[in-house]
Amino acid sequence: MSCKKVYLNTKKEESLKRFHPWVFSGAIHHIDGTPEEGEIVEIYDSKKNFLAVGHCQIGSIAIRILSFEDETIDKPFWKKRFEVAYELRKQLRLAENPHNNTYRLVHGEGDLLPGLIVDIYGNTAVMQAHSPGMHLSRNELAEALKETLGDAIENVYYKSEDTLPYKADLGAENSYLIGGETASSLAIENDLKFHVDWVKGQKTGFFVDQRDNRSLLERYSKGKSVLNMFGYTGGFSCYAMRGGARLVHSVDSSAKAIALTNENIALNFPDDTRHQSFADDAFKYLEQMGDQYDLIILDPPAFAKHRNVLRNALQGYRKLNAVAFEKIKPGGIIFTFSCSQVVTKNDFRLAVFSAAAQSGRKVKILQQLTQPADHPINIYHPEGEYLKGLILSVE
Repeated sequence: MSCKKVYLNTKKEESLKRFHPWVFSGAIHHIDGTPEEGEIVEIYDSKKNFLAVGHCQIGSIAIRILSFEDETIDKPFWKKRFEVAYELRKQLRLAENPHNNTYRLVHGEGDLLPGLIVDIYGNTAVMQAHSPGMHLSRNELAEALKETLGDAIENVYYKSEDTLPYKADLGAENSYLIGGETASSLAIENDLKFHVDWVKGQKTGFFVDQRDNRSLLERYSKGKSVLNMFGYTGGFSCYAMRGGARLVHSVDSSAKAIALTNENIALNFPDDTRHQSFADDAFKYLEQMGDQYDLIILDPPAFAKHRNVLRNALQGYRKLNAVAFEKIKPGGIIFTFSCSQVVTKNDFRLAVFSAAAQSGRKVKILQQLTQPADHPINIYHPEGEYLKGLILSVE
């Protein structure tokens, strides 16, 4: 079946020649025919030279590039991309590792599969589409995924009800595309065990992007009184416990998240009295707490998902960090993060700098943090660097 052809305005092909994986709507001169939402199209420059092939969609990002070669997008294509991604995770010693069965297999543009996320939890792959094209290909993707990983996975759960563009009106439903009967909710990360709820939980059920940063926290935790804000399922709390923290408090506004945190603490540290959890608003808790903590983790949800709320987001980061600077013990350590893609590293550092200046405390940057290697950043797509973090020493 021949693809519909998209022709760009003069000189609008330059970003594609630099292998950027998006075509914006303003770059398009005209389209031969009327492609349906998520349909595969071919892209040409103004002189009718082939540039790429990709999924079209409504919105400012009009096309997500799948290949800069003139090739067919079918199950063998998906399987080839999955094989490359899987081989990388094996090289990283994340896949086929008895101490770790939890990792990201596909990270959108970073794995040359824009609009697709796949996280692995034991024998289950949780697949999430962020574009109509990937949604329409979901069954073929699931089959290619199973063929690639073989016996390593038995189930593929599709979770895209809340991630697809609402304008597309695709009526997506979360469900198992393959299996479901053998799905175990128990995930292992660096020998720690976690219950993962991919059916009702946030994202794909667990924040695998903080694995390396949780390991770093473990090294800082010995003898410390630790506060884990926005704790979700207690990942940082478990690492702090194993690192020898004197006490660990987990705070999240969601009672369900706190219940899961308590389950995960009990799973790894049964009858250990060092941990306590609180279902409370983060800002309220921070304002009312004393100065009992000498290690604080600030890992809030994305304050800004769109650029039009960036200013409010930066104010939120300033306020959050300012209270932590004010309350933490002298000599304390703060792990602070932003997972908002529209907040740049410089934006985030400036917000934290402003908070430090407001507090009047002496603050040093010990380490700058980012996402782990199974969340690769396509060098031609710097927008993929979404996770920013700092480890700070506060005198």
